[in-house]
Amino acid sequence: MKKDKIYFASDFHLGSDGKLTSREREKQIVRWLEMIRVDALAIYLVGDIFDFWFEYKTVVPRGYIRLFGKLRALRDEGIEIFFFTGNHDMWMFDYFEKELDIPIYREPIVRKLGTKNFFIGHGDGLGPGDHGYKFLKKVLSNPLCQWLYARLHPNFALWLMQFSSGKSREMEHGIPSFKGKDKEWLAIFANNYPATPPIDYFIFGHRHLTIDCALNRSPGRYINLGEWLHTCSYAVFDGKELVIRFFENENGKIIKD
Repeated sequence: MKKDKIYFASDFHLGSDGKLTSREREKQIVRWLEMIRVDALAIYLVGDIFDFWFEYKTVVPRGYIRLFGKLRALRDEGIEIFFFTGNHDMWMFDYFEKELDIPIYREPIVRKLGTKNFFIGHGDGLGPGDHGYKFLKKVLSNPLCQWLYARLHPNFALWLMQFSSGKSREMEHGIPSFKGKDKEWLAIFANNYPATPPIDYFIFGHRHLTIDCALNRSPGRYINLGEWLHTCSYAVFDGKELVIRFFENENGKIIKD
């Protein structure tokens, strides 16, 4: 089979339980990767793949060996994989690059795929509002902050990160709701983005909602990849058209506006 499809997924949040336990969801993700292996040209993992992550120079969080093994096997087959950090796994350094041959992106990118222009990024900190998080992101992205955190023992540091991640989830107050594209921060960002080059698809995660809506200008669609704690949604691009699909979920719904 010809390998000509490009896949996008985000917000696996491995390390946290959802509809399935984290380990069960990891196995599910590996099944998905095996399914798309037959026609995948490239795979974009667009942030919050892990619910928490801090990578020491010689220590990485325990677990995820099934996922790592599958990703390494896909790279050995020549399938390109691109990893974007999110707000839960921003402290990803060079483990993926050195061990799995997967490049790390810490900021959004613009890339032409097939006949279309894509803007790809996790989405945290973009658009208006959320000033508290934007300030926190600057602090956590500071090399001095990262160096100081690395001085903590891994057992304590990883527990602290997991605890903080859980508290952050509690503050989200359940399932998010769609506010309409005129109030959604990422849709506002996309509508205000410079028109050169014209972007056909803005690909984001972060919102935990599966969204496909037209922007106020043409061309341009705002695509949110959803999450894998419950919906297991992803997008696939065949070189001309992008569609959203659901894995092992017959009740998946796409928000359109």
